[in-house]
Amino acid sequence: MGFVRGFIEFARVDMPHVPVEERVKSFCEIYGTLPDDKAKIQAGRCMDCGIPFCMHECPLHNDMPDFNDFVCEGEYKKAYTVLSSTNNFPEITGRICPALCEEGCTLGIHRDPVGIKSVERKIAEYAFEHGYVRAQNISDRSGRKVAVVGSGPAALAAAQQLNRYGHDVTVFEKMNKIGGLLRYGIPDFKLPKDVLDRRIALLEQEGIVFRTSSMVGSIKELENGVHNDSVTEIRGEQLLSEYDAVVLAPGSETPRDLKIPGRELKGIHFALDFLIAQNRENNGDCVNPIDVNGKNVVVIGGGETASDCIGVSIRKGARSVTQLDYHEELPESVDISMAWPDWRRIKRTSSSHEEGCTRLFSTNTLEFNGKGKVKSVKVNKVKWTAPRKFEGIDGTESSIDADVVLIAMGYAHPSASLVKEFNLETDQRGNILAKTEGEDAYRTSNPKVFAAGDGRKGQSLVVYAIAEGRRCAESVNRFLKK
Repeated sequence: MGFVRGFIEFARVDMPHVPVEERVKSFCEIYGTLPDDKAKIQAGRCMDCGIPFCMHECPLHNDMPDFNDFVCEGEYKKAYTVLSSTNNFPEITGRICPALCEEGCTLGIHRDPVGIKSVERKIAEYAFEHGYVRAQNISDRSGRKVAVVGSGPAALAAAQQLNRYGHDVTVFEKMNKIGGLLRYGIPDFKLPKDVLDRRIALLEQEGIVFRTSSMVGSIKELENGVHNDSVTEIRGEQLLSEYDAVVLAPGSETPRDLKIPGRELKGIHFALDFLIAQNRENNGDCVNPIDVNGKNVVVIGGGETASDCIGVSIRKGARSVTQLDYHEELPESVDISMAWPDWRRIKRTSSSHEEGCTRLFSTNTLEFNGKGKVKSVKVNKVKWTAPRKFEGIDGTESSIDADVVLIAMGYAHPSASLVKEFNLETDQRGNILAKTEGEDAYRTSNPKVFAAGDGRKGQSLVVYAIAEGRRCAESVNRFLKK
């Protein structure tokens, strides 16, 4: 334990961040890394509580008490050894994870919880800066080959673990660069792509082979809204014949649409159409990003993707940004004794919300209006009558000016064309069916095919994807050793 009275004597200090008036002028990263002295104090606030609920709440079960203790003692190499034993990419989760661990921090019952996320980021960045993060030399090879389809967090975690087990791993990605949603969906102001490139370079040094612009399955059968840069088409039967196992980690790619009157009007886009184009423009690619400069933007949806659309729209000079969320507005606080250690159902304000937008709750979208191009959105207020059922309130209809509409209502399931390619069973929502317990964990209805991440679980968090990738790799390794 770092400081005996740490949590009593020291207050929580969050990561440094760029003021709103400055950060909206660019796509530079919003948050910074704690300096050494502040990281020591924040790590020293850990209570050493005896029953670390933080570890339980974290899908990766990171050992927070131990790495906090090492940071407080200035032992960053030991801290990174502890952290990297459970987390393949702490420099990423230290930036974009919502910190489920902090919700479960025992200190949070009666004061501000330990800033675990800021300490995690500090450990990762300190380790990179001081050369502690190195490519592992894999000298003992098994001679077994594994194909990983997709290159998001679940895919990359599975690939790294399988490679370190000694198997030869090839990653197939249909986009022109590796990273999946980490690269194409998350804005640079939250996750700079040089952070991602730094890690991918290490994975290549460890021996993982990346094949980009390579579509597994039929290009023609991709659903509307599923993005694709492929120039090469690889059939499932080819992978099954050339590899000893196949891991599918495609993510939940098929966006939920809003099929209401006026959907055919121009100016209505899926959120990822907007976010991907902007990330590519920031990367120097020749693209035509969706123009929102001087326009009224309406974002439909209440999650992180909607929040990202808000932040990008503001940086691109939108005249106004309105967010429509059909869920009820939650309270800003709850009785902690009724919620802890689980995730609290409260109203949360993201960094993008801080930058300026109108948030409308209990608001349903009825139709899009305009002539050839969207000009307004008709909405009404709703009341919820059951967990998944709401009804409109008479006399509450209104119209909102909209030159651009971004549909950010989440994702339904992985690409059905990929599922069809391997003739796999799915659950009721269209996700790849694979159990997560037992000897055959993460194995699909095809005995050589395994699945992990959002494509199996449904849309979720990066930290869950990494956890699934790691556990799937364990199952594949057992299979290959039989």
